[in-house]
Amino acid sequence: MRNDQRFWHRLSGHLILAGGALILIALGQFQWSRSSESEAATAATTAVPTQISPVEEVEGATAVAPTATSFPQGALPVINDSSLAPLPNPNTYQTKLPAHEFQMHEVARGETPNIIADRYSISADTLLGGNTWLSQESNQLQVGAQLVILPVDGVLHKVRAGETIDSIAELYRVTPESIINYLPNNLEFPFYRLVPESELVIPGASIGQFFFTAPKSVATNAAGEPQWKVFGTGTYVWPINGRCITQFYNGFHPGLDVGATEGSPVYASDTGTVTYASFAAGTYYDYGNLIVINHGNGFETFYAHLSSINVFPGQTVTQGELIGFTGNTGRSSGPHIHFEIRDRDFRTNPLDRLGGGYSNCT
Repeated sequence: MRNDQRFWHRLSGHLILAGGALILIALGQFQWSRSSESEAATAATTAVPTQISPVEEVEGATAVAPTATSFPQGALPVINDSSLAPLPNPNTYQTKLPAHEFQMHEVARGETPNIIADRYSISADTLLGGNTWLSQESNQLQVGAQLVILPVDGVLHKVRAGETIDSIAELYRVTPESIINYLPNNLEFPFYRLVPESELVIPGASIGQFFFTAPKSVATNAAGEPQWKVFGTGTYVWPINGRCITQFYNGFHPGLDVGATEGSPVYASDTGTVTYASFAAGTYYDYGNLIVINHGNGFETFYAHLSSINVFPGQTVTQGELIGFTGNTGRSSGPHIHFEIRDRDFRTNPLDRLGGGYSNCT
């Protein structure tokens, strides 16, 4: 009997301990669950903005709050609020114009191109490069004329529509970098845009590269050699009846300007084949209506500023034959003929090959 009492007493003690242990375990799980929920709530509060009313005034701007369906589950919400977004810049890129500061020189009596060039420590070619009209118009360097003095040796080029830095560089046989790196040209990376009628300084260029070169032949054989039907006599006659010279041959002007009323007849100075008969194209518009005759012996004659042309390329002409009429086309200051004799592209003084007297009408 006594043993039975001890047994039940012990059993009840064990049951009490077991019950207490179960209670402690349950309490621990409950606390762990509450802690996990608290951490999750804290993380959600950090990642997701607090609830905003559908429309809320924020310092005078209207902010639209997201809805529960405004973004997929697990993605960050995107607030549809453009009130603080920068406005687009409505300005268009504007090309800068060249910003040159040229000295000007007024020609005094007795001055020559070389005297003026030496005064400003530039070459005579550069004086021509800044004032191309000196070599192309029929007037001489006159007293009172205003000359542009370039700050560096080179050429002042007026941009024409469609030209590019590369095409201008090729024209003058310089590098594009030399044009771009001349700061007053204001050519900005990366566009290097050109404005028609603006003027660029082309450092290192020479105006002498502008003289027109006509085709050497209008017909060739199977080997690609010129086929000349006729050959010149090697002697030359005056291309018009008058001999009133308004501008002589010099380093600035590689031919003779002979004054005449517009429409005066022009004759072939020697026998040969017409290789060019048209308005001088592209950059070489200075010559206006131009006829070039190749005499088959290395010599060519040029007849420029004509009012009309009476021959065509490939036609053979004889010495003294009518080929056109004097005019005032191209870069010209009055009716006259510009006449050149070239020996294998070397421009010679026509007076060295023309006979007879002449008048100085400068």
